[in-house]
Amino acid sequence: MREDSSIKIGKRTFLSAVIILGCLMIAAGVLTYLIPAGEFQREFVDGREIVVPETFEYVEGRGYPVWRWFTAPFEVLWGPDSIMVISIILFILIIGGSFAVLEKTGVLAAAIAKIVAAVGKRKYLLLCLITLFFMLFGSLLGILEEIVPLVPLAVALAWSLGWDSLTGLGMSLLATAFGFSAALTNPFTIGVAQRIADLPAFSGIGFRAIVFVLVYIVLIVFLLRHAKKVEKNPQASLVWREDAKARSRDTAEELNINPAKRGALLWFAGTLLAVLGAIVCASLIPGLSDYTMPLVALLFLAGGIGAGLLAGQGWGVFRAFGRGVLGILPGMFLIMMAMSVKFIISQGGVMDTVLFYAAGAISQTSAAGAALLSYIVVLVLEFYIGSATAKAFLVMPLITPLADLVGITRQVAVLAFAFGDGFTNVLYPTNPLLLIALGLTVVSYPKWFRWIIRLQLVVMALSVLLLLAAVAIKLGPF
Repeated sequence: MREDSSIKIGKRTFLSAVIILGCLMIAAGVLTYLIPAGEFQREFVDGREIVVPETFEYVEGRGYPVWRWFTAPFEVLWGPDSIMVISIILFILIIGGSFAVLEKTGVLAAAIAKIVAAVGKRKYLLLCLITLFFMLFGSLLGILEEIVPLVPLAVALAWSLGWDSLTGLGMSLLATAFGFSAALTNPFTIGVAQRIADLPAFSGIGFRAIVFVLVYIVLIVFLLRHAKKVEKNPQASLVWREDAKARSRDTAEELNINPAKRGALLWFAGTLLAVLGAIVCASLIPGLSDYTMPLVALLFLAGGIGAGLLAGQGWGVFRAFGRGVLGILPGMFLIMMAMSVKFIISQGGVMDTVLFYAAGAISQTSAAGAALLSYIVVLVLEFYIGSATAKAFLVMPLITPLADLVGITRQVAVLAFAFGDGFTNVLYPTNPLLLIALGLTVVSYPKWFRWIIRLQLVVMALSVLLLLAAVAIKLGPF
């Protein structure tokens, strides 16, 4: 049995992420000196804070103190987003510890071996189906952060099928994020935005179904081409050295399934079903979605510890869990740094000023220009605010009346918001979801960016074309 865990953040990955995030924190601080501070008034609607249009005013003071640029990662622990930050940190620590236990017992390797044996020569069909599965999760249910525990499984499966970590990330993390943006009934983008815009719930789904199919085709072509290239020449992968080192940890002993390991495997399979059930229920039951992440973490904790005990590891289970937590612990600081970028901008009073400038630009352009500017505004805000719901309550009260003013339908405004929100969730280094997922694999952010950037540009161009088509047909009902 292995004594360490592959679920850990490497030194090079950690240092590169710290340098990137440190530069972004400094840039955010500089912006607070270049842009005057201002604020909109806000009111609470259905328990959510929402911006009140036409209430913007400049406020005194400019520039966030320089010394607080560097204390911001710690200040976020008691700032406005403190509960979310602490929840994410606890989530990744539990997931890291649980997967370390599953690796030590060999349950993870045994589960993957079972899947590979069942697939046979239909592995490209399996890639297409897994990608579709994750895209539908994001598109229908608005699932994103909750799929992070499934990323190591997808990566391990990709290894076993002769591919690389990037393929595993592509058919899980990337697929979910793209589905989240190519939304059919995503309650956190389409649902919230349409409610604020007073549109019928999930109206315009026919056009969005076309969007979903087109995005799925683009993603599948990209993944299949990459998988076949890596299968033909493993050294063509950007992460082939890291993958080779990680794969060498597997042993034949781990793939043998004795009665104890079979029981552990069944327990873990039951855990996965429970996790999927919890995600679906949380998406369908109002008010339960805020508790999805803690629930998923607790289920994985029970799954990991239970599988280890059933496999006969005894107290070694808790030692393995501790090593897994220590391996993923550096991710805690990366998340704090990522969240501090938004913290600096917000505390410096710049966020509302940027929104005010953007609203003024949108109101003075053509219908097509307004749709594209709305899309760009959300793309910019996505860099600082990862939460789709938070952005919807911040942006849609401003964009909705402007849509009526410049002659685009409110449905187009909602579509622009959805496009701007989701695709870049797996591009911007300020998104904790991306940092967590990469931290659970051997892929560093620079290599991830290099792999994904051309696909992102293609999808961005496709988004613009679809948005202009929606403007041309006056996508409605209004």
